Amino acid sequence: MESSVIPLETDIRIDASHVLAVIPALNEARHIETCIRSLMTGDVWLRSVPLVVVDGGSTDGTAEIVERLIHEFPNLKILYNPERFQSAAVNRAVTECADADTRFLVRCDAHSVFPQDFILSVTNVLIHTSAASVVIPMDARGETCFEKANAWIVDTPLGSGGSAHRGGRQSGYVDHGHHAGFDLTVFRSLEGYDGSFSHNEDAEYDERVAQAGGRIYLDATIRKIYIPRSTVGTLAKQYFNYGKGRARTIFKHRQRPKIRQMLPVLALLGSVAGLMASPFFPVALILPFGYLGILVAASIIVSVTKRSTCGLLAGLASGTMHMSWAAGFIKQSLMGAR
Repeated sequence: MESSVIPLETDIRIDASHVLAVIPALNEARHIETCIRSLMTGDVWLRSVPLVVVDGGSTDGTAEIVERLIHEFPNLKILYNPERFQSAAVNRAVTECADADTRFLVRCDAHSVFPQDFILSVTNVLIHTSAASVVIPMDARGETCFEKANAWIVDTPLGSGGSAHRGGRQSGYVDHGHHAGFDLTVFRSLEGYDGSFSHNEDAEYDERVAQAGGRIYLDATIRKIYIPRSTVGTLAKQYFNYGKGRARTIFKHRQRPKIRQMLPVLALLGSVAGLMASPFFPVALILPFGYLGILVAASIIVSVTKRSTCGLLAGLASGTMHMSWAAGFIKQSLMGAR
């Protein structure tokens, strides 16, 4: 029988049973098998790490694909999450699958392809940095024409606003990032994610980590491929919920929004105000048409630099992100922290 203990760069050794890897999933039939196989690629140690898919009630065959893969990967398990939210899924996995010996939690999102030995690499960073959390950059990569345009624009300041975990290249301590690993003692002491958050649960958790004196380490050498949304509708829904989640976090912790977070809100309000005022002050059209001009210019630049007509959809993807995020943020702001 293969050993489940692997030596690290120092004399420290970690047993695979002391790590729990979790994949929250909902209607991910297109991606779930590729995701799981990428996580199991590399050292034989990975085949001993408990890997749990927590399904939120998929109707597209996601659960059936996981059940089939369990025969190939005995360390794989599936749970069902009636709350549906990713935050609740991760909490449920910790409650039901982690025991007193489990030291580290690795979060793996289904819409992704992971590098070889991802779980092992994240665990190593947690050990060697003693960080409360480890976060990583996401490199977006599309397959369809709209996905490609989405991927090309999302990792730029016009897409993500310059977030360090969107294509970042420098490792170091940060205040927020895309979650990859957790010191489970800290995670439990903070009572995990806020399970009522459908989106932005990561930033909300990071705020509580900071308040508790914990540190968050971004390792730019561990990178995952993220598959962006494939239609305008699904992208709009995603970013609308992102905006709502960010507003909830700001209200819950009485934060001051960052300037880059407010730019989409200003773009939406300015465009709407310009259109409404234009019958009385035609010059007000400079607001919506100026914004539209920026998106058109972005589309042309992306198309030329990528040498693909798919790049002409980059402005559409960017505008969808901005307007949807802003609409969600404004709606939630009117409701407060609820």
